[in-house]
Amino acid sequence: MIVPAEKNHFLGHVLHEFSDGLYGYAMVLSRDRTEAEDLVQETCVRAIQAIDGLRPGSNVKSWLFTILRNIWLNRLRGRRTAPKIVELDGDESTAQTAVAATKDPHALYVSKVERELVRGAIQQLSREFREIIVLREYEDLSYQEIANILGCPAGTVMSRLGRARSKLRSLLSRSLRTPDRREKGARNEPLR
Repeated sequence: MIVPAEKNHFLGHVLHEFSDGLYGYAMVLSRDRTEAEDLVQETCVRAIQAIDGLRPGSNVKSWLFTILRNIWLNRLRGRRTAPKIVELDGDESTAQTAVAATKDPHALYVSKVERELVRGAIQQLSREFREIIVLREYEDLSYQEIANILGCPAGTVMSRLGRARSKLRSLLSRSLRTPDRREKGARNEPLR
């Protein structure tokens, strides 16, 4: 298959722009670095093969995320195994590290602890909730774009997102309580 130069340039630019997001989403789905890399690579291959079917004005980001999710679902159907690990942010880039070096060390530490708490809480969510949180909060996709990717109505996306946020809030509030606060909270609760 020969891809015209302008489409090749366009697709190369788009894949570069969304590769980190695709990888993060693949990590949420697969919980394995190697498999996430394979998913992104296969997404790129399929996007190249299907570029001629992409209509002008289409939402390319949503299209790529849908391709990735469909590849993942096909793999799951093929082997029916449980995922292993999830990593949302991998290693920080050198640009982020350089910018961070100019900040207050205490603020950097607090920021890192907060990121780790959020990442840990997201890992505790069900796959359905992890997926929707990442697509909305990390990838900033609209409800309709997420609905298209997941193959469900936008209303379902909104309700799942609400439940996912509530569960995440609950997990985070539990992890932010100090041992003293837990004891006080336990003593103040009414007996049932």
